Amino acid sequence: MAKAQARHILVDKEADYAALIEKIKAGEDFGDLAKQHSKCPSGQRGGDLGEFGPGMMVPEFDKVVFSADVGVPQGPVKTDFGYHVVEVTNRTD
Repeated sequence: MAKAQARHILVDKEADYAALIEKIKAGEDFGDLAKQHSKCPSGQRGGDLGEFGPGMMVPEFDKVVFSADVGVPQGPVKTDFGYHVVEVTNRTD
């Protein structure tokens, strides 16, 4: 069974997502940005969501996590919670 590990930064507005992705591209630390800006409790762990399998997250999130390249920030991933910057940190098929 496939498993993935990912981290994310959750914000309310797409404009906030855009500002964060630019900071990440400019070399700022993903984990530090998650601690500063994420509205998810996982932000205090640098956005780390731990390990999970398909179907354990909302469909929009699952689609990205189980298809995107590992180590490449993705988004914006829009869910009912807001806008996510998502980075797959590990995945096994």
